[in-house]
Amino acid sequence: MSKYSFTPEYLTKDGKPWFPVMGEMHFSRYPQKYWKESLCKMKAGGVDVVSSYVIWIHHEEIEGSYDFSGDRDLHAFAAACRDCGIKLFIRIGPWCHAETRNGGFPDWLLKKPFKVRDNDEEYFACVEKWYSKIYSMVSDFLCKDIIGIQIENEFGHCGGLHGEEGEYHMRRLTEIARKVGFNAPLFTATGWGGAVTGGLLPVMGGYCDAPWDPRPTDIEPSGNYIFTHERNDHNIGSDYGFGAGITFDLSKFPYLTAELGGGLQMTNHRRTEAAPEDIGAMSLVKLGSGVNLLGYYMYHGGTNPDGKLTTLQESRETGYPNDLPVKSYDFRAPIREYGQVSDTLRELKLLTYFVHDFNDEVCRTKAVIPDENPLNPSDMAHLRYSFRSDGKSGWLFVNNYVRRNHCEEHKNVTLSVPPSVCPDSITFPPLDISDKDYFFLPFNMKCGDAVIETAEATPFCRIRSESAKDEEIFVFYARENVTQSSDATEFFRFKGESSTCATGANTRKRANESAKNILVLSRKDALNAWKSASGSLIITDGVLMQNESGEDVLSGRQEIRFAAYPPLKKVPTGFAYKGTVSKNLYKDGADFQFAVYENESCCDVRNLPGCVYASEAESFPCGKKFRVDVSSIVDFLRKNNGENGFDDCFIRFFYEGNKARLYATVNGERKLIADNFFSGAEYAWEIGLKRFLQLDTDFSALELEIDTLKKTDEIFFESPVRMTGGKVCRLLCTGFEYEWSCVLK
Repeated sequence: MSKYSFTPEYLTKDGKPWFPVMGEMHFSRYPQKYWKESLCKMKAGGVDVVSSYVIWIHHEEIEGSYDFSGDRDLHAFAAACRDCGIKLFIRIGPWCHAETRNGGFPDWLLKKPFKVRDNDEEYFACVEKWYSKIYSMVSDFLCKDIIGIQIENEFGHCGGLHGEEGEYHMRRLTEIARKVGFNAPLFTATGWGGAVTGGLLPVMGGYCDAPWDPRPTDIEPSGNYIFTHERNDHNIGSDYGFGAGITFDLSKFPYLTAELGGGLQMTNHRRTEAAPEDIGAMSLVKLGSGVNLLGYYMYHGGTNPDGKLTTLQESRETGYPNDLPVKSYDFRAPIREYGQVSDTLRELKLLTYFVHDFNDEVCRTKAVIPDENPLNPSDMAHLRYSFRSDGKSGWLFVNNYVRRNHCEEHKNVTLSVPPSVCPDSITFPPLDISDKDYFFLPFNMKCGDAVIETAEATPFCRIRSESAKDEEIFVFYARENVTQSSDATEFFRFKGESSTCATGANTRKRANESAKNILVLSRKDALNAWKSASGSLIITDGVLMQNESGEDVLSGRQEIRFAAYPPLKKVPTGFAYKGTVSKNLYKDGADFQFAVYENESCCDVRNLPGCVYASEAESFPCGKKFRVDVSSIVDFLRKNNGENGFDDCFIRFFYEGNKARLYATVNGERKLIADNFFSGAEYAWEIGLKRFLQLDTDFSALELEIDTLKKTDEIFFESPVRMTGGKVCRLLCTGFEYEWSCVLK
């Protein structure tokens, strides 16, 4: 059993520096049947630890009547994490927020004759009962599979007590947790916005925007796009008022994040859409500012469960600042509400693969941020850059990306490594830095027997070669606008070699020898690159993951085709070998030939049967109703689900309006099964059907409602919305896409 702890600089695993990636997934917001599939997708994206709230109202909506069954089965979720080889971090509250009703508190608790989140013995007694119940569900997994416990959330920032009273409250909750039996290597508390931590390990956060901000307008640029030693994101929880600063000693704790926004959850008054680059650039800035844990909230979207007494979403009706969808908690996360792998996961994989394969090196470096960096997030003129170094080697981080803003371009910029970072005199070749650029580059990086003094390509991961020597291959990727290098020095300058190849054949020979273990992919290929179980690098438009048995599973919505290096030891069943293709942009590097494989047994997913038929049924005071028929798709899925490679079908609604809801008739009652907040006509509302296949309903008679959007509605949209007569309510079109999956055997 591994041992986990921390130093003032980083987390440790078995006494060694450890840089994990953590992703939030709420088990009670996702079907149990697909937990393992999702956990394996998270692992494929580079997640080592899954974090999850245990949301009180999801389990004890009625006092004394506990529900840990089905999708609410915490014990089964912990077992699923164990089976999939991913560690678990549980956030036991008692208050969570999580955009749930009452922040996760059951209604009955709020009716008690005491104040919640206060130093009241009756309140502590209720918490002790709740903690005891959670403990009974997970006691078998503590320390082995569950490595961390978070106490409370944003206490002293979003409600709760401040100062010594707040510190006492957090210490008391920790004592209660330990008293009932909780034992884990790491006990944490959120540390932003003036939250009190009670001496626990503080974790931080940061979001690219603030959908909770009360203003239905564009807001100031996020401070999370500037390199800074300040760990506090003042905007988290600003719907509760802007918080104070840090309440703990920064010198005693590593810089860890648990709530980097993996996306944004839309609210009724702010319809924000997070692009993959929004999240990628923010993450790079955090890495360049010294973070030693990348933790994302949310990494996996979900759906609010049905309540027994009420709906379970946050709403203004219950005294909270925001109205949210009754069902959808999609969050535009790396893995979406219905298990769709989004481009955000691919974007983050560029960083998660790097920190995995260069784990020790990253942990041991410290961030140095030059004084000329802008302090004001609204400063779009000055270049933003930083260094991380161990005193000998490290990385240059550059960010010229600010969400919904344009940064000034910087042409022919020469950046030198300061003596305080590295005593060697190192200057990078001149760089052209465009608006929306963000990247990092190594200096004095050891690659086998060679040392790269500077590079104009970004390290991605390590793989093993196919040669008998089993040599290590260092995989890099080029910046967005680079497609091919005509000269070795355009990508790398090696230590001890001339910066130009014009000095003779000997220098060229040394460069070739140094470069033999270097592979440079295009950025697009890196986004589409995954590691197989055997260690090969697989490039595919689909998704590659390992299932709980360790087998490679390939899935996607297009033709089944992939390239692999080293080539697979045998051609997978149902596939044909289609030759090789070179993927190395670095001409002085080795000619890495990727083997190409194509599936010949699966039919073309673009020509499968089915349709989404929608006919307008009637208007109602707030909008329009449509009858929706997806029965042909459901029939096909029921016959083929789990067979012939077909895994799911995603139906799409493109519409213009305020909100939309999909209903089914179940046991004679009209039941809301999905809902959506409109954010722009270019964004499809996508629903996965496989979770509904067991639903006893007429799939030819689903009912879609679209609410009218009015010009007078106080809602912020990121793009203008077309209206006629000051309002809009229309279904533009429908569509669907099947998803396949197959085991590579």
